[in-house]
Amino acid sequence: MPAVHHKLLLEDALQDSPQTRSLLSVFEEDAGTLTNYTNQLLQSMQRVFGAQNEMALATEQLSKQLLEYEKQDFALSKGDEEVINTLQQFARSVEELNSLHAELATQIAEKMVFPMVQFREKDLTEISTLKEIFGIATDEHEAAMVKYSRLPKKRENEKLKAEVVKEVAYSRRKQHQAALQYYCALNALQYRKKVAMLEPMLGYINAQINFFKKGLELVSKKMDSFLTSVSSMNESIESQLDIDAEVMRSSQRELLSADDNVYTPDYSQAPVNRALIQKAGYLNIRNKTGLVTTAWDRLFFFTQGGNLMCQPRGAIAGGMVLDLDNSSVMAVECEDRHYCFQITSPNGKTSLILQAESKKEYEEWICTLNNISRQIYLTDNPEAVAIRLHQTALQAVTPITSFEKRAEGSPNPDRAKPGAVAPVVSQKAPAVYEPEDLIAPGTPIQFDIVLPVSEFLDQNRAGARRTNPFGETEEDDSGSDTHDSLLQQVFAVRFLGSMAVRAGHTQEVIYEAMRQVLAARAIHNIFKTTESHMMVTSNCIRLIDPQTQVTKICFQLKDISQFAAHQENSRLMGFVLEGRDWSNGSDGDPSFSVFVFESNTEGEKICYTINLGKEITEAKKDPEALAQLMKSMPLTNDGKFLLLDNETGDSSDGLGQDDLESEA
Repeated sequence: MPAVHHKLLLEDALQDSPQTRSLLSVFEEDAGTLTNYTNQLLQSMQRVFGAQNEMALATEQLSKQLLEYEKQDFALSKGDEEVINTLQQFARSVEELNSLHAELATQIAEKMVFPMVQFREKDLTEISTLKEIFGIATDEHEAAMVKYSRLPKKRENEKLKAEVVKEVAYSRRKQHQAALQYYCALNALQYRKKVAMLEPMLGYINAQINFFKKGLELVSKKMDSFLTSVSSMNESIESQLDIDAEVMRSSQRELLSADDNVYTPDYSQAPVNRALIQKAGYLNIRNKTGLVTTAWDRLFFFTQGGNLMCQPRGAIAGGMVLDLDNSSVMAVECEDRHYCFQITSPNGKTSLILQAESKKEYEEWICTLNNISRQIYLTDNPEAVAIRLHQTALQAVTPITSFEKRAEGSPNPDRAKPGAVAPVVSQKAPAVYEPEDLIAPGTPIQFDIVLPVSEFLDQNRAGARRTNPFGETEEDDSGSDTHDSLLQQVFAVRFLGSMAVRAGHTQEVIYEAMRQVLAARAIHNIFKTTESHMMVTSNCIRLIDPQTQVTKICFQLKDISQFAAHQENSRLMGFVLEGRDWSNGSDGDPSFSVFVFESNTEGEKICYTINLGKEITEAKKDPEALAQLMKSMPLTNDGKFLLLDNETGDSSDGLGQDDLESEA
């Protein structure tokens, strides 16, 4: 007994994934082939019926024609009674044969042609109609999802959002119902087509046997066992169809009895799983359609190993979009759309902006892609590693917004306290470093530099100078340092974060700090940064607020033990600030902190300027070395080293020297 091996799963109708669509296309192709074959087979059956019906008419006409012989007026053969009687006997025999042929034609029409016509008009037409209904429901759902995805974020209208959400739920339910009916019909067609092929031929053969039985009993004996087996198989298929149809009806009722919230986007109350190492689902991707215009496409994305794959609806297989190893993933704001995030390749040349359908999907996608970026999938137990790293990350990326809170929140009192000054202690770095050797697990990260209120008010006073009771104006020490400096270069930067580290004389600690700071921003969805002006002189590095010209923080060059630009993302740079931890004794232990910045241009330029500032500081100890250094570098009109134009726009043209720094 032939069995049906392929079925469309009703449980997959709601998700409507490309895999389900691909399998559906196979069923639709099978239905189309069956329709073409059925039409051709029906034409052959109608031809047989036409021939048999013509045979009955022909024998009837032959019988009448034989009887007409007696009525003929033959001039030479009058009184030929023997011939007349013989022809009349033939006429009766032909008339009997005619009744058999007419009965056979009727049986062929009822048992062969009519079932095939009924199968074509009922089952195949139903499949075609359900296909059109399913297509219309799918288009309506797609249009509703596009409208939902375009909901404004800044000027959110609750009434409009509720209407759009209701429309999405209605269209999704309508598509689900159409899909369930369509899938059930396609599954049932696998049974119906077998019955439709066997039943007409069974009726045809039975009609022929009934025809031959009256003249030849031998034919019936030869076909009896075969027809019995065919009839038994037909009954078995019908019985199996009844059982499976009842199961599908029960499953359909169970799926349709679910809560209507399953059709509503962004309603899931399940907790976010941040330890995933693979994920799949629909996302909107932003594509450029012109120089300044963009368009969003809804595609099915999934991860495979360390790759992000994309599969358009109807495609047989997915294609690779981006290699996720060592890539960066972080939340972004774009074009008044919710739940957007960006994936950037390690070299920074390739980036994708994607939009998730809900907040839960949005957070899980970011966490999953970050887990894959760390190549957790290559470990022996990736799920356990992902859970452990997530727990460590939650402890390590607690945001701290001021320098005062940082020392108090540090779990290890041996860590750095920013602002302490001590001479550089040379030590030999090991050849290979583990992350735990560079940065202690759970070290808090500071994402912003907040100026104390008293200092901010003092620097913002009228005239930007302090006045004593005797009417004399006191010059700012920092301003005098800037004027006396042989080097002054301004860069536009954004502070990304800082954290205490264990080692201060290797560039590896800077790279590891950059990785942890960027990962922490992605996990906490911190993507807003404030632009500052970094002024590098031969004495110090200042971070200046471009709006108020207030110095946020100042780093002495002698306290900077190491600095480096990122090896792949040239816009990232950082440096190690060495200080002293006085909590354990009067001598003070050396402590280190890494500060990470993003520059508008290459970080190597800032590193080169810092290195030159240190060289100038060392050269000041030897007048001959300083003179030699000044000969090798071009100077400005006021005697400062000329490196390159300032990177802060028009500040060099429209602002004076005193405008580039704070005079607090």
